Amino acid sequence: MKFQMLDDPDSVAREAAAIIAAEARSAVAERGRFTIAVSGGQTPWLMLRALASLDVPWDRVYVAQVDERVAPAGHPDRNLTHLRESLIEQARLQPEQVYAMPVESPDLEAAAARYAVTLSEIAGSPPALDLIHLGLGPDGHTASLVPGDAVLDVTDKDTAITGVYQGRRRMTLTYPIINRARRILWLVTGSEKAEMLSRLLAADTSIPAGRIRQEHALVLADSAAARLG
Repeated sequence: MKFQMLDDPDSVAREAAAIIAAEARSAVAERGRFTIAVSGGQTPWLMLRALASLDVPWDRVYVAQVDERVAPAGHPDRNLTHLRESLIEQARLQPEQVYAMPVESPDLEAAAARYAVTLSEIAGSPPALDLIHLGLGPDGHTASLVPGDAVLDVTDKDTAITGVYQGRRRMTLTYPIINRARRILWLVTGSEKAEMLSRLLAADTSIPAGRIRQEHALVLADSAAARLG
């Protein structure tokens, strides 16, 4: 795992955007398309807004979600709401190039299975996304792989439904598909993440984030999060 410390969340977001743009250009040149899955969070929205202004072959970009809260369409809790505001409204990306997790379905388990099929349609079978962006929680979670949840033990599905976490169930990518990604890009900001960042860098598998493969991973952290790193 590679690690880079930057001054503040804005610097982290800008550097992440530049990396994603370069990865997109490279993937399109090599394979004709770029597939990315994005997590939610304040710094990621800054990253996506910065990305919207960069040189990206948008017509060959396909965007999936790492995780999503079970909430109505347009709800501020939904990652999709911010994702659309950041990319569809700001970049030259068409709505059909963003693959929303179908969390409004009355049958969430079936919806998760359908999303896994969608991922295989855009990223191969089994799907190998070009880049997955991840965050890190103060409790060591990443995506919606949270401590104690049954999805931590899912090995035969690429998507799953969690139990209730911070008031909502979620749909999430699981370890198998995350660990098949060609590149993992972590964004970690804020002093409350410092302890878990240290444990992530030490490949501490007792926290959910520590079970993500590190061979092709890069961590971008601000100075506040990196104080114990």
